[in-house]
Amino acid sequence: MIALIVVIWIAVASCVFCWVASLVSGDTSWVDRLWSVVPVVYVWVFAGFAGLADARLDAMAVLVTLWGARLTFNFARKGGYTGVEDYRWAVLRGRMPALGFQLFNLLFIAIYQNLLLLLITLPAFTALQNPRPFGILDGVAVVLFLAFLVGETVADQQQWNFHRRKKAEIDAGREPGARFLTTGLFSVSRHPNFFFEQAQWWTIAAFGVIAAGALTWTVAGAVLLTLLFVGSTIFTESITRSKYPEYADYRARVSAVVPWLPRAVR
Repeated sequence: MIALIVVIWIAVASCVFCWVASLVSGDTSWVDRLWSVVPVVYVWVFAGFAGLADARLDAMAVLVTLWGARLTFNFARKGGYTGVEDYRWAVLRGRMPALGFQLFNLLFIAIYQNLLLLLITLPAFTALQNPRPFGILDGVAVVLFLAFLVGETVADQQQWNFHRRKKAEIDAGREPGARFLTTGLFSVSRHPNFFFEQAQWWTIAAFGVIAAGALTWTVAGAVLLTLLFVGSTIFTESITRSKYPEYADYRARVSAVVPWLPRAVR
């Protein structure tokens, strides 16, 4: 239980930091800047309390570190650490009364999202409590996680390349050939990066189930993360549809999240 108490106190400190920093800076994206960092810390805390001697926990810690390194790199190259606020918060701020948005900032952005970052790592707590030998199912989970990590890396790179080309065309005074990405992985999913992100954390949840030998309450983090992505997808697409009328055709043809063959549209 000491390990759990330690990560809870780190989560509380993260909540306070994100809220105070948002008030001081007027920028509500501080949770985004911690998103790829604190889960790595939490899992290593659990692995550390096992003396770095539990193969399953060590594997989970290494995998989550790879996840965090990839996400940190992608977030940094988009300017996330140089004061660039998530554009969706600016849109939402314009749609809500000032007091309402500040309550949303405190309760959802600063507290709930930090709580979620703690919850998605709690399968490591289950593994700490159930030190079973590393087995075949663990090996399968490792391979799946790495496959999903590669998938998200490819999706983010395709998106990065597209926006670089689009910006170059606009800077040259030309109309972009496409206003949003519909090729590569984005031809079978409108949000392949969302799919692979969730899949990685469902794989982490699977480690907890494997350790316990049964379904455990610590899968709640993966469930809540999926629900968060559902809401994020709906909100993001509402903004995209308002900017690009042709997005409706793409939306009618291509699966929202789970990669699937495109539908024929009359």
